[in-house]
Order: sequence, then structure tokens, then C-alpha cells
Amino acid sequence: MISVKDLVEGEIPTWIRRFVKQTGRGINRYSMIKDGDRVLLGISGGKDSLALALALALRLKWLPITYELIAVMINWREYAADNKETEKLIDFFKILKIPFKIIDAHMFPESFNNTFNCYLCSRNRRRILFNYADKNNITKIALGHHLDDFVETSIMNLCFRADFSTMKPVQDFFNGKIYILRHMCEVRESVIEKLVKECDLPVSVFNCPHKDTNIRSKIKPIIKQLSHIDKLTREHIFAAHNFKEDLFVKND
Repeated sequence: MISVKDLVEGEIPTWIRRFVKQTGRGINRYSMIKDGDRVLLGISGGKDSLALALALALRLKWLPITYELIAVMINWREYAADNKETEKLIDFFKILKIPFKIIDAHMFPESFNNTFNCYLCSRNRRRILFNYADKNNITKIALGHHLDDFVETSIMNLCFRADFSTMKPVQDFFNGKIYILRHMCEVRESVIEKLVKECDLPVSVFNCPHKDTNIRSKIKPIIKQLSHIDKLTREHIFAAHNFKEDLFVKND
């Protein structure tokens, strides 16, 4: 097991360096981070957001520029993380030298009118992150979506909404007041899974009531089957969206 402390203070194994550089390719392709930027990391406690935090922290070891990272975790009161999990997360971000804040919130606000699904959960989490970013004069929010997320969303929208669309590597809100950045847009989920197996990332499993029944979980094996026909299926579907590489427009 590779310790996060050793990665921060010592040599980085070649395959992990490759993962960090793969994340950096997405950042550079879409001009996501500039020198002196402040970036808010949306942390769930899961493998994806922790892998992103690690990648963004490690790449600072060799970059000619610098940026500031601030991590915020939304802790749903209905399915709250226990103290041992939060302590491990606090230690993890101390090693990365990233300020870390936990915000306790209700998963089911009254405005949902007793309706709940994955979309509403995501929207609620995003609303809290937007509010925090606005209060702290932060314009960029980084989320841990990876290549497989883009592809699965593409298939879901195509099959169930007759619309070939997906999330974007860079997405602006409120006329450019806030940007959501998805730095790992070119990183496969399998790379992140290997990172979790071989490094001591303090992954916290959120006991989501819909984790085994949502549509995304049913799409995953279909993508896997397609990749047996062509191993670059994920990359082909992502490339078919023809995202412009100048998506990001600096908010002056």
C-alpha cells in the first residue's frame, strides 16, 4: 500500500505520475486552471473526488505555476459519515495541505415536496457549493467526474431523452459568475479504481438509498460490453461531442 504522505514528500510511481499527467491534459486542453486561481473542490468522500484532490495537489510539485485549493464536503445529515471517516479525511487533506471544511446539510429540503432522485440530490449538493463559492469569492468549482461519467451520461441521454449530449468539461453558470470544472474528463474510472486499491486514500462509502437501482449503475455493464468490441469505445464517444478546447472564458 502506497501512502499519500510518501507521494507528497517522495517519489511518485510512474503509473501514478501518468494518472496525474492525464488529469493535467484535460486541464490544459480546456484551459481550466490559470496561475493564481482559487479552486473549490467538491468532496463527497468517494474515490473520484479524493483522486482528483490528490492529482491536483501532486501536479503542483512540478508545475511552473501555482494555484490554491479549498476542499468542501457536503455531509448529509440523513446519511452522515461517522467520526472515524471524517478524521481520516481531515488527516488526508492535512497531508495534501488543502484547507478542508465539512458542511452538514439535509438531503431532502422542503422545496423538493417529498420528491427525491439522483438529479435532485446532485442539484442540492451543487446549490450548497455555489453558495459557499459565492460567499468566499471563488469562481471555479472542481468535481470528480471522469471519462466513464461522460460516456454513461451520453448513453443515458441518447436512449432515454433522444438527445446526444452529456456534461461538459467546463460549464458556466449565472453568465460566467461560477464555472464547474471536470478535470478528469480524460481519465478512465479503472485508473481511479487502481489508485484506490494501491494507495491509502480514505474513501468513505456513502450509503445512498439509490446506489444500486439508479439508471447509471445499469448503463455501466453496457459500456463495458461495448469496450470489449473496441477498447477505445469510451474515448470515441467522448470525442464525438467535439468539445471546443476554448470552452473556458476567463471571468474578469
